[in-house]
Amino acid sequence: MEDINDIYHQYQGIYGYRRIYIYIRLKLNKRVNHKRVYRLMKQLKLKAIIRRKTKRYKPFTPEVTAQNILNRSFNETKKNKKWLTDVTEFKLKNGNKVYLSAIYDLGSKTILSYELSSSNNNQLVFNTLDKAVKKVKNTKGIIFHSDRGFQYTSRSFKAKLKEHKMIQSMSRVGCCIDNGPMESVWGMMKSEIYKGNKNFSFINYEQAVIELAKYIHFYNTNRITLKMAKSIA
Repeated sequence: MEDINDIYHQYQGIYGYRRIYIYIRLKLNKRVNHKRVYRLMKQLKLKAIIRRKTKRYKPFTPEVTAQNILNRSFNETKKNKKWLTDVTEFKLKNGNKVYLSAIYDLGSKTILSYELSSSNNNQLVFNTLDKAVKKVKNTKGIIFHSDRGFQYTSRSFKAKLKEHKMIQSMSRVGCCIDNGPMESVWGMMKSEIYKGNKNFSFINYEQAVIELAKYIHFYNTNRITLKMAKSIA
């Protein structure tokens, strides 16, 4: 119970019983049953924070579109074969917003690049793509999947993908599950940053930059995932 309590508060409530069970087995090298962890967490009245629902946005007429080449083929094990991308937003205390654009590599299960801005515009996603491309020697044939947001359906963005010989893929209209892993990243990120506080907002833009950078580093390097359970004998 002491281990469970320490892990829960160390990660500020973002881990439920499954991840705490994996942590105890992999990090602490202690043998314990997941049902016991669940039971003890109920006794301690510890519960993981809950994700927030995402907002719906108004439709618009895109300049260009692409077929859903990815076709929900999410089981990728090799790096730099399939990239997913999207833009999400966070609130600031003064009522303004900070926008986060990221590219998620489906093979490595990491956030390959990201960009923050006070404006949701084309340059935001252009900069995110430029950062990702600099990390890879050969981008030819990489499937680049997004929703049909205005940045990704612009002719200029399509030209950038063509320049890097990447294959553009887009979710179907109203099918956010077509970009499921990326949506899952956003959902997990916000639930773990907000920690159940529906009215959460960053104090200012500078704090958002610092805290989001810290979280992305944590997500890429140290976060316990349910798939780690496969390595437990």
